[in-house]
Amino acid sequence: QVQLVESGGGLVQAGGSLRLSCAASGRSSSNYVMGWFRQTPGKEREFVAVISWSGSSTYYADSVKGRFTISRDNAKNTLYLQMNSLKPEDTAVYYCAAAYVVTTVVTDFRSWGQGTQVTVSS
Repeated sequence: QVQLVESGGGLVQAGGSLRLSCAASGRSSSNYVMGWFRQTPGKEREFVAVISWSGSSTYYADSVKGRFTISRDNAKNTLYLQMNSLKPEDTAVYYCAAAYVVTTVVTDFRSWGQGTQVTVSS
C-alpha cells in the first residue's frame, strides 16, 4: 500500500490558478499510476486526470482539458495538479489516488489521500 497526502488547496478567484501536490510514501510508490479526482457534497467522486507511472501518458476529463495539467516527480515521490483558469464549478474536495493500471474508474484506485478543499469564488 502507498500512503498519500494532498496539499495546496485554498480559496481563489475565478480565473486564478492553484497547484495541488500529493506526497506519496510507502513501498515502490513511484511504480503506481496516479490520478486526481474531485467531489462535491451530494455528488459522486469524479475523475479529473490520470498519469502513467513514467509520466509519458496523461488523460483528462473533458471539463478540465486545456486548463489543468497533471505531472509527477518520481524522484520526489510527488504528484502535481496545476489548475489554471479556474471556474466556480471547479470548487470541490480534490483527492489523489493510486492504481495499478491507467484507468479513469474510481473503483480501480486502491489508495486515497484525505483530500484538499479547493474553493473558486465568482
